[in-house]
Amino acid sequence: MKKDEILYLNLILFHVGIGFLVFVLPFFSKIYGYLIFILWALYIIKKQNKNNEALMAAAYVVGSEVFLRMTHGNPLYEISKYGVMVFIFLGMYFSGFSKNATPYWIFLLLLVPSVVLTTFVLNFDTNMRNTIAFNISGPVCLGVSSLYTFRRKISLDQINSILLSMGLPIISCMVYLIFYTPNIRDVITSTQSNFETSGGFGPNQVATILGMGMFIFFSRIILESKTKYLVIINLIIALNITYRGMVTFSRGGMVTGFLMIILLIFFLYTKSNFAGRVKLNYLIVLLSIAMAATWAYTSFQTGGLIDKRYANKDAAGRVKESRFTGREEVAKGEINIFLDNPIFGVGVGKGVEVRKAETGDGTLSHDEITRMLAEHGTLGIIGLLILFFTPLFLYLENKFNMYLLCFVAFWFFTINHAAMRTAAPAFVYSLSLLNVYFSEIPKRKIVPNL
Repeated sequence: MKKDEILYLNLILFHVGIGFLVFVLPFFSKIYGYLIFILWALYIIKKQNKNNEALMAAAYVVGSEVFLRMTHGNPLYEISKYGVMVFIFLGMYFSGFSKNATPYWIFLLLLVPSVVLTTFVLNFDTNMRNTIAFNISGPVCLGVSSLYTFRRKISLDQINSILLSMGLPIISCMVYLIFYTPNIRDVITSTQSNFETSGGFGPNQVATILGMGMFIFFSRIILESKTKYLVIINLIIALNITYRGMVTFSRGGMVTGFLMIILLIFFLYTKSNFAGRVKLNYLIVLLSIAMAATWAYTSFQTGGLIDKRYANKDAAGRVKESRFTGREEVAKGEINIFLDNPIFGVGVGKGVEVRKAETGDGTLSHDEITRMLAEHGTLGIIGLLILFFTPLFLYLENKFNMYLLCFVAFWFFTINHAAMRTAAPAFVYSLSLLNVYFSEIPKRKIVPNL
């Protein structure tokens, strides 16, 4: 076994150990949470961000966020978004930021009017600081991260290392879930999102990060598994994460992860030569069989309820009236708020208060797009258009960034079902702006390691 393979295996086993240790000794989660921020900050300072260590640190924070929330290891609930921004600022200190990132300066400025408006319109008994921070921290995290990553040159090996950094703490989360709910059959009795299989935490957030983990380790099977030994290790991890994600019964994160895998394979297929496509065909067959087997096992373990969940049926097999568990009503309400306040919106965090006053429903929005419309008005629309079209223009310039469409898809679909509750969509979006190049420019149309 080669030295890099031994290191990879040790990293995996280390994070398996963290997941088990947090389950056995819950207080260790807080120690782990503090160490993440302290050790990564020291690492960036020591390396002076020569190899974009800031992005690796931020990625690790993103990967660990849901796990720390689940196990009460976060010093503050929103600390991960702030942690990402602190690490990005450290990266800027040592390596600067893009002087051409004008779209993201504009995006950040577009957020300001609504924040100012909020200071005048929030109810007297509302905690203004917490409300503003909760709703604006995600977009600001995205804007700050994008200022650093916009057109920054980075090698394919580095981007794979960044994704691995995000994936390792997801392994810890997976292991924790295995010990938290060892017998799935005992806790699944309906087709609703299941807190017991999600570590007692929000299934939506758990499925989102597990879907990302599924994509990361399936991508490593394709791009970073140079030996059969690595293929087996990555396949075992990917399938376990997939299984744990599916039994949360939260569909959004898993569907998004699966779509990212399809986009990656499609990109590689179009960019590979004949020999590469032949190898890809074998991999596609392998992954298809593995996914089908995982689905069959999940269906068996859940008594067929997972099939009904994805078919939008209840436990009795009846089709549900709503495909989105009532969230579409919240989205419609936010669109109506936008129509009544089309220019500046009603202010950050005010949308919930308006909706509660009108309908009695104080449910927090799960859709960042309609929330931006309601709370930022037309300025929110302009901001969303900047976010959507900028990476697509970059794709026309640099079509070798095989992850760009995957990252944009993750951001877009995640903010549609989980808003920006976590740092994941903000940070992953910023990675789509990187100018990725191969360590060695290929002479012919071919993908590395295929």
